[in-house]
Amino acid sequence: MDRRNALRNLAQFFAASPLFSERMFADRKHSDPTDALHDAVNVFDFAKLAKAKMDPLAWDYVDEGSEDEAALKANRAAFEQLIIRPHFLDRDVSRVDVSTTLFGKKLPQPIYLCPTGGKNCVMKDGEKETAIAAGAQDTMMVTSGGIDDVLRSGKGPKVWWQFTTAAEFRSKEKMADFAASLKDKGCTGISVTVDIYHVSHRERSMHNGLVRAWCNLNGIPRKAGGEVDYKPDDILWASGEMPPVLRFPTPTWDTLRQLHEAADMPVIVKGVLTGEDTEKAVKYGLSGVVVSNHGARQMDQVGGTIEALPECVQAAGGKIPVLIDGGFRRGTDVFKALALGASAVGIGRPYLWGLAAFGNRGVARVIELLRAELATDMGMSGVSAVSQLDRSFVRSRVRPL
Repeated sequence: MDRRNALRNLAQFFAASPLFSERMFADRKHSDPTDALHDAVNVFDFAKLAKAKMDPLAWDYVDEGSEDEAALKANRAAFEQLIIRPHFLDRDVSRVDVSTTLFGKKLPQPIYLCPTGGKNCVMKDGEKETAIAAGAQDTMMVTSGGIDDVLRSGKGPKVWWQFTTAAEFRSKEKMADFAASLKDKGCTGISVTVDIYHVSHRERSMHNGLVRAWCNLNGIPRKAGGEVDYKPDDILWASGEMPPVLRFPTPTWDTLRQLHEAADMPVIVKGVLTGEDTEKAVKYGLSGVVVSNHGARQMDQVGGTIEALPECVQAAGGKIPVLIDGGFRRGTDVFKALALGASAVGIGRPYLWGLAAFGNRGVARVIELLRAELATDMGMSGVSAVSQLDRSFVRSRVRPL
């Protein structure tokens, strides 16, 4: 039998197999070939489209890390040191379910949208557009605020948490009022970011002469000729300045304990990187932790978050869920984190790239792509449900190849 006939027979075998029936493709919809949204086949494609569309100063603001950007590189490089170990034939993988449950809420996938500041440098009303996409994809969102109109319209996320630094709560009564107002809006969790009390050195933006307030207002102001339009009261992001003395003391573990006691909802600590801090979160009664280095935008030289995940999971001891963000770009990245014990994975820059390129449609598409990649990776690794993932599905690379 020659090679052509052999390939023909193999194709006929697959076509006749129940595993490869037409039903596999019955629900597949053909993309509109004129819609540029579908030219982006992965997250990195959206990054290229976003960079081409965004103001260069805005791109650097979104893309940069702090100081030497060592942690920024580590967030990605650390994934390369983890290898997936598939387990075949243990389970039926004809159907793959990527849903999960977090604090009693069913989530269609263990991927959620992190809080990100400065969205107006990406797109006008970026927070609202992101909320619309979260609603369209039924994806959990941690919001910085300003999405009340979207929530009232019914187009926002069904499950959402509120970002805060907890610095604005000076009494237990104010904490209780804040939590009650959030609950009235449908909020199901408070995410307290704890690594943001001092301004970091983001040196690309310093070199660019960026005014930090621009990205919270109307984006980069430019004159008709293209020059940056500075105002007399603009404050540049500068180096060589000592951290100012803050007006109020920064929160402590006891502050967060009081917040949790005052709030009739989960309180999650975001910015944890050590087992010791995870143990304290358990000790002080917090609901969960997010292993995060703030997208490598705050303290540099702290390593990748996936490197910190195992010790934090071990310290949690199953008493509280451990979430993670930082550098996630592929379904395989999400797979590895779940196998190491993460309950859910947050994304930041990927959905900002989608937002810059196509608005809320781009955000929704990024979620869709990562969900599909995760499901495919699970099925090809012998996993039919998120709950089946454990440490046996990953190992550390002994040495670089």
